[in-house]
Amino acid sequence: MPLAADKERRSFRALMIQGTGSDVGKSLIVAGLCRALKKRGLRAAPFKPQNMSNNAAVTPDGGEIGRAQALQARAAGIKASVHMNPVLLKPQSDIGAQVIVQGRVKGNAKARDFHALKPELLNAVLRSFELLGQDADILIVEGAGSPAEVNLRAGDIANMGFAEAADVAVIICADIDRGGVIASLIGTHAVLSLDERARVVGYIVNKFRGDTTLFNDGLKIITEETGWRAFGVVPHFAAAKKLPAEDAMSLDQRGPEIELDATIKIVVPRLSRISNFDDLDPLIAEPDVLVQVIEAGFPLPLDADVILLPGSKSTLADLNYLKAEGWDIDILAHRRQGGLVVGLCGGYQMLGRTLADPRGIEGLPGTAEGLGLLNVHTIMGGDKSLSAVSGNAAQGGEQISGYEMHIGVTEGPDSSRPWVYLNTENSMNKTRPDGARSYDGRVMASYVHGIFSSDDFRSGFLKGIKSGRISQVSYEIEVDAVLDDLASHLEACLDIDALLATTH
Repeated sequence: MPLAADKERRSFRALMIQGTGSDVGKSLIVAGLCRALKKRGLRAAPFKPQNMSNNAAVTPDGGEIGRAQALQARAAGIKASVHMNPVLLKPQSDIGAQVIVQGRVKGNAKARDFHALKPELLNAVLRSFELLGQDADILIVEGAGSPAEVNLRAGDIANMGFAEAADVAVIICADIDRGGVIASLIGTHAVLSLDERARVVGYIVNKFRGDTTLFNDGLKIITEETGWRAFGVVPHFAAAKKLPAEDAMSLDQRGPEIELDATIKIVVPRLSRISNFDDLDPLIAEPDVLVQVIEAGFPLPLDADVILLPGSKSTLADLNYLKAEGWDIDILAHRRQGGLVVGLCGGYQMLGRTLADPRGIEGLPGTAEGLGLLNVHTIMGGDKSLSAVSGNAAQGGEQISGYEMHIGVTEGPDSSRPWVYLNTENSMNKTRPDGARSYDGRVMASYVHGIFSSDDFRSGFLKGIKSGRISQVSYEIEVDAVLDDLASHLEACLDIDALLATTH
């Protein structure tokens, strides 16, 4: 038996939150529990054996993990670690997914090839589980998708396969907001094996709207049919939209919001491989800013103040996708009319003259003409840049912080007008330029993700759109306040003492 699975030698407790499906709120429940346990004086840490997301975060040691685990680490009051998400899959076009193991790129794999890797990956997962637990009282583990996907059970490392190997008790989380919650829980019970059913100690009903006591009969039915204990019904937590999201499905839920008080409109084309879209969250948090994510099949609105091109996991493919949608025409028209255009990471690369991926690092090899709004050229290649960064705006001098996560080098005349200067790793007195600006300052771009999280920088950027505008949002403080509220929310509706009693 693997060392991490030996409960006699394990010095920490663990509890796993699995779900009846994707996007049922597992990540939020884990974040809230981490903050609640921190408030109780426990050293909690999040853990997700396998994740699939193009919204990633950089750890202090220069690796990458799912964005949700970084938020959960923040909720627990600890630094993010590559061991919190030892296997991360980042979907790419044409070549399947990029496989990240303990923070580093292992290679690319199609679905069938990935299944063959699972026995090897399980060892890495269990090792990370053990290492992470050495500095924790309890690990709160998050599953992926659903254990009811029994067609994927062989070699599973994300749900019951991990729970069995690590000997961890399981709580099933179900989303009542999408309907069919009774069927989803009873159905999950029905397809699990006898041993897997026995490993489940109870369930949580999430995202309830209205009087939770109205579902008492529903709880009774579920418990009678499954034998599982109800640990509580969690009311809908509206402030969750203020937290960084990991799954692109969250963009669906935002919809075409209309903010009557909005005086600044930022439009974002939804790329097919959009990544690190939490870059938008600080802008969304501004009460007078409307951020509209435009779906395929719709033109970019003519009344936008800013068109922002986000990151992409497959930049060349998304550049072709953008052109196929006709969005390139909309962007060029916006630019001619004096509108601002902003590019972040992959969006920066698309704004240049050419984009080349000769080795097929992000998809099929190829070269394409960019939008030509910046006189720069990008060639994919070299090592992946993964680092936390800080620095200052090139013009206003406002401080910025964020992280780099990209492959490729972008150079050209417009890069002599950088958007920001970043501190070098070994000296705060030396800087290096990052990004580019057009001659008139109406097109700007950077490789830095999270750049708008810096309040002064964001305020200066918005002031350039609307003269005299002063930001009223302290974004990082607001995120922590929401995490505190989430912890209180769960304390009020879940029997956390009973949850802890199930751990070993």
